[in-house]
Amino acid sequence: MFEWGILKQTSYQIPVICIGNITIGGTGKTPHTELLLRMLRPSKHVAVLSRGYKRKSRGFRLATSSTAMPEIGDEPWQMKHKFPDAVIAVDADRRHGIQQLLSNESTKDTEVILLDDAYQHRYVKAGLNILLTDYHRLITDDELLPAGRLREPVTAKERANIVIVTKCPKDMKPMDFRVVQEALNLKPYQSLYFSTFRYGALHRLFSETPGQTEELTPDTHVLLLTGIASPQQMLLDMHRVTRHITPLSFADHHDYDAHDVQRIEEAFTAMQGSKRLIITTEKDAARLRLVDGLSPIVRRHIYVLPIEVEFLRDEGSAFERELHEFVSHQQTLWQ
Repeated sequence: MFEWGILKQTSYQIPVICIGNITIGGTGKTPHTELLLRMLRPSKHVAVLSRGYKRKSRGFRLATSSTAMPEIGDEPWQMKHKFPDAVIAVDADRRHGIQQLLSNESTKDTEVILLDDAYQHRYVKAGLNILLTDYHRLITDDELLPAGRLREPVTAKERANIVIVTKCPKDMKPMDFRVVQEALNLKPYQSLYFSTFRYGALHRLFSETPGQTEELTPDTHVLLLTGIASPQQMLLDMHRVTRHITPLSFADHHDYDAHDVQRIEEAFTAMQGSKRLIITTEKDAARLRLVDGLSPIVRRHIYVLPIEVEFLRDEGSAFERELHEFVSHQQTLWQ
């Protein structure tokens, strides 16, 4: 109905960038949204507007340093705590959320809006659509729900201005790039980039004990605790450092309960080796902070592995240039 003009889209006199996918989770939307924040914030007033998946509130919420995670959801909370000065807001109705951002006294100087996970929210006509697809499960190799994980037909990729193949192995060969490029079969107006994860230093989740950072060694025994849609690349990357990994995986955005605490405790107790760690993601950390019942020894051994995005083939500069050119062009149009 959007294609036929039956349902109407709203455009705005401000650059609006959508970052999303056409699959059920697992493509790295939050790290890529954070990447755009890093690239744009030095020169622009940027706001991130998310749906706030699984939050306990309704309507528009503007995050502050004291906002509780259940009020805005784990991913917006994660972004707010990584970028304390950034404008982070949630609203399931993106049009209403944009109106609030542009009319709110504290955010009306916003120059660019990043729509996190809004590829299907077509009531807003974004000026730039960035589509993410997981290297390990390309959209062209997938099927529509319920047979596969696609939320839309593969032809929906044609709405994208930029396509990023995410979670790529760092050692991709020229032939690998060509195979993916041919499989995606993009249009001439679409740009294609390949990204991978870069990991930061492990830091302790709970700060009541000394020794805040840790390093992995080949002798480290790891309980990899994840509640994300696609932990495969993270598991592969960690196997390059140590082979002693026990995965404990839950569903995406999982809310940990007493039964899960028991599973974590039992899995950690069963681990061998003199050096044992529980490693989790930043998104899981936002929820694990609120969990009751973890024993002191487990709390002492839980570490968070920060994730950032980097582009392969040294294409980060080209991507950033394309991003800034879009913003400048849009601002010129509305002046």
